[in-house]
Amino acid sequence: MDDKTRFAVYCVEEYKAAEHLSGKAVIKLFNRHGVLDYIKRCYEALHTTGRQYIVNDIKGYIANKM
Repeated sequence: MDDKTRFAVYCVEEYKAAEHLSGKAVIKLFNRHGVLDYIKRCYEALHTTGRQYIVNDIKGYIANKM
């Protein structure tokens, strides 16, 4: 598993915990809005930030896609 994939898994787990969702629900949400592609595209910037920033960034990304 490469670094970007590991980081994407970390983001799924952190978002799941923050939003009290199941893993299946998070994957469905992320797939619907292209979040995993976004995370991998923005890996260089995102992986240097903290957990709360990442969760908030993902929330904002999803809100902008709706």
